[in-house]
Amino acid sequence: MAATVTLDAIVDTSRYPLAEPGAPGWRAAVAAARADLAADGCTVLREFIRPELHALLAEQGERMAPHAYYCTERVNAYNIPLDSELPEDHPGRIVFERGNAFVPRDRIPADALIHRLYTDELFQRFLADCFDRDRLHEFADPLAGLVLNVVSPGQSHPWHFDTNEFTVSMLTATPDAGGVFEYCPGIRSPQAENLPDVHAVLSGSGEHLIRRLVLRPGDLQLFQGRFSLHRVSPVAGAAARHTAIFAYSDRPGVIGTVERTRQLFGRVLPDHLAAADAVRGDRLLD
Repeated sequence: MAATVTLDAIVDTSRYPLAEPGAPGWRAAVAAARADLAADGCTVLREFIRPELHALLAEQGERMAPHAYYCTERVNAYNIPLDSELPEDHPGRIVFERGNAFVPRDRIPADALIHRLYTDELFQRFLADCFDRDRLHEFADPLAGLVLNVVSPGQSHPWHFDTNEFTVSMLTATPDAGGVFEYCPGIRSPQAENLPDVHAVLSGSGEHLIRRLVLRPGDLQLFQGRFSLHRVSPVAGAAARHTAIFAYSDRPGVIGTVERTRQLFGRVLPDHLAAADAVRGDRLLD
């Protein structure tokens, strides 16, 4: 069904004219997004998806959800091995239980609405403008570029940093309660880990650093998750929380680490093993 739906039918192009780069509406949307990202590391493009497609988004997510890799495990905010040699007071020593799940890209149908968006060149060009980049590249990772995040009742996605600098996401199904997106904008930079503030948040004494965001299905969220610590609070009730995550980078060829890929998907592919020794764009802990 989605394969026959045009981009104009998916996106509210009266507010977000993706086919008109440089037009007044385009410039207004981009300027607003850039201002939010500069101030807060995050912006939400409200009602990006047309309301009449919200039900289809949810239905497609329900069909994909059984393909998610479910695993409850102990992790830290950097998604590095728990036995890593770190100073005693390092925030990487603080351990959480992660119980959410991801549907990998190779289990998302090409005709799904979220796949249609992720691979669309006009969509990518618009996002690049919002992030003030010449262009964005889809992940080369065969599993992590486009995923559906599933947080079941009683589970959460604990505090973490993203591997990629630019994350674009869309809530496609809301839980009955909980599942709030919480984040600490710009808590670290490419030059500094800022370990004391990260430790404060993870240990429960950094409430003043945390912001909370109400997200609704069809809203598009642009986020600088590599530098902003963030989490999804525990989900309550009977319904799961579903979020499509569109991962891009300003560098081509990005592939996740072996350790993190195994954490998220329960498997690794030859691409991940081949990229294990690649030099990253910064020296931050993952």
